[in-house]
Amino acid sequence: MGRRRKGARVDGVILLDKPVGISSNGALQRVRRAFGAAKAGHTGTLDPLASGLLPITLGEATKFSQHLLDADKAYEARVVLGSVTDTGDREGATIRSSDLRPTPDQVLDACQAFVGEIQQIPPMYSALKRDGRPLYDYARAGIEVAREPRRVTIRHISVAGFTPDGFVMTVRCSKGTYIRTLAEDIGERLGCGAHLGDLRRTEIGAFALDRACSLAELEAASPEGRHDWLLAPDALIDAMPVASLSDDEADRILHGRAVAVGERFSVGPLRLYKDRRFLGVGQVDADGKLIPRRLLGSAPA
Repeated sequence: MGRRRKGARVDGVILLDKPVGISSNGALQRVRRAFGAAKAGHTGTLDPLASGLLPITLGEATKFSQHLLDADKAYEARVVLGSVTDTGDREGATIRSSDLRPTPDQVLDACQAFVGEIQQIPPMYSALKRDGRPLYDYARAGIEVAREPRRVTIRHISVAGFTPDGFVMTVRCSKGTYIRTLAEDIGERLGCGAHLGDLRRTEIGAFALDRACSLAELEAASPEGRHDWLLAPDALIDAMPVASLSDDEADRILHGRAVAVGERFSVGPLRLYKDRRFLGVGQVDADGKLIPRRLLGSAPA
């Protein structure tokens, strides 16, 4: 029998501004220790090279992480022109270089060519798994693995901050988009090659970086101060329609039984509440039955 992880029952979401130089899991563990929490997760990794918004879920909030994993994201990226690296970013070794430098107008045109639905080949230096191993393990061993193109959507690109050797772009995109690959592909279209210099995630879904706290702020705060940063678990699904249940309906749902609701609620997922107390997520089917899907282990009072 596995050992039960020690820690306090802490339920909620921390919007963290992850610093450069630490992995997402390293940041997660430091947040978990700061709260003394028994359970923690995150809603999409950021490479050590990258900084910015990393929502950390604690306790029962981990049950609703998928809603942010599926959300659109926004980034600010510095693209370095004229050199291609083996990792696609500034931490890799240069494998090709060029003295060609495009004009700002050419850069703008190249970036706009990628707006919309595009195909991306995931980079070898990524956490995507093949046969149970992340691709970066193969890459570090010098093994190139065939990867299937993935369809992603670039919703918007704006460009600013031109320098002789690069530019800064802001990108809003669907889940699964690799900004490193986007930078490389833009460089190939321009004919000079490119790699990712810096990356900062600024938004995930409805959450923005201006609401985030740093690790330093969180670890320096008092226990009460840390909890001031903690959002409720249902903050992750704030856009989902709400269903307020009676005592009897809530009791049935919390015991895993469906409830006939007729046409009171639209078909689809709902946030469930009783007397403003969040219970979890349910689904109304085509027959007008509300079925429990993901419930809090024990709904807090």
